[in-house]
Amino acid sequence: MGHSQLEKQKTHERIVTLAAKRLREEGLEGIGVADLMKEAGLTVGGFYKHFASRDELVAEAVELAVGSWRRQQEENGIDPASIPLADFADNYLSARHRDQRGEGCAYAALTADIARSSESVRTIATEGMRRNIETMTARMPQADADDARRNAIIATCLMAGAVGLARVANDEALSDEILEIARGFMRELAKG
Repeated sequence: MGHSQLEKQKTHERIVTLAAKRLREEGLEGIGVADLMKEAGLTVGGFYKHFASRDELVAEAVELAVGSWRRQQEENGIDPASIPLADFADNYLSARHRDQRGEGCAYAALTADIARSSESVRTIATEGMRRNIETMTARMPQADADDARRNAIIATCLMAGAVGLARVANDEALSDEILEIARGFMRELAKG
């Protein structure tokens, strides 16, 4: 790959990474191409050297956001499924995760937006959801595969919903209570 192609690839990745963060912070409709490119230090005209449309950028950004935590773990030599359920839940259901929207779970930040988005974005999110449920199933203490999958789906929904609702609450005590109760439920589920 030539120098200019490598630079173009790095710029493309930088735009997608920035978009993934900003979309989780502000929603799929929350940031325009002009603002994003300005934040990236680029011109709006340069956008079309990288993407055919805004929808293409959104799809790539959602794909990056949906898989970012898994990639981080794997890059550190950690199998995401090997993280014990209680430890995973404590980290996911934390005030830090609640407060860092741009770095956190795409599902907790964008569920309603993704549900109203294009078929391509929904397909990307669905595939990520399948991987997350499979990983969560591997963490479950239940020996029966059907019970483990059922509990994995419940846990996935509970945790994404709890973080989302904790972010909605403008009462810090209520927000903290939501996270604490969800963590307690997950610790009990982890016991089997």
